[in-house]
Amino acid sequence: MRHLLSFTILLFHSTVMALVTSPNYPAKGIVSPDQSGFLDEKIDYSRFPGRVTDKDDTGHILKIRTENNNSKFFKIGDEVAFHLPNKSSRYLCRGHVRAVEDFYFSMYVNDMSLCFEEQSYFKRGTALSFVSETLARRIYEASEYRSLLLYRRKDYLSQLNDINHFIWSYDQERVKTAADYDKRILEIQKEKERALDNLLLKKREGHILQTDLKKKLDQMDDNLKFYQIERQELMTDRWNLDHDLGLPVGERPQEIKARN
Repeated sequence: MRHLLSFTILLFHSTVMALVTSPNYPAKGIVSPDQSGFLDEKIDYSRFPGRVTDKDDTGHILKIRTENNNSKFFKIGDEVAFHLPNKSSRYLCRGHVRAVEDFYFSMYVNDMSLCFEEQSYFKRGTALSFVSETLARRIYEASEYRSLLLYRRKDYLSQLNDINHFIWSYDQERVKTAADYDKRILEIQKEKERALDNLLLKKREGHILQTDLKKKLDQMDDNLKFYQIERQELMTDRWNLDHDLGLPVGERPQEIKARN
């Protein structure tokens, strides 16, 4: 019986935990609202509610809390119109922004008689409906600028991703780069050895060709000397021959005398 009771309690706790830890998400569609922050065409951003949280003693300076933080786009001096939503009068009062902070802004109101009865007490916590075309324009400009920032952020993320990938794979890339250069160095060394071997072979062939050319040049000089054609001068050659025979001749050839 105890075992059965323990099993029943354990089964009950398991069922409860399963119900708590398993949210029932839809099978299709978006499970969370869009967080991109772009404009919604169905919303009029010139109109927004607010509530008076504080005021000065004169009642001209009011501090307003807004439901969303779009009021952060106000600037000092901007004009904003408002009225009481629960009043039958739809005339708008005018105020000028004095200070801006998150979810709050302060404004100066010169005259509230158009939208509020002067004899009534304007209490803190009063809900107001605001109208500001300036704020709507600022929100539109902020949305356009945010789209530009998202584009830049995407570009920065892409650059950061490339840098992170390089840093994480640094050791691998270092080994790969070193291997590539080692391969190129080995190829250059092989080319160097081939070039030196070719130079040595060319030198040996040059020695053989040098010896052969020397022999051919010597043979060519002998042939040129053998086949040289000498000039023939009869008187001069005969005088030289007489000297060679040892005959008594003059020291020089005699002049030819003309016959009388």
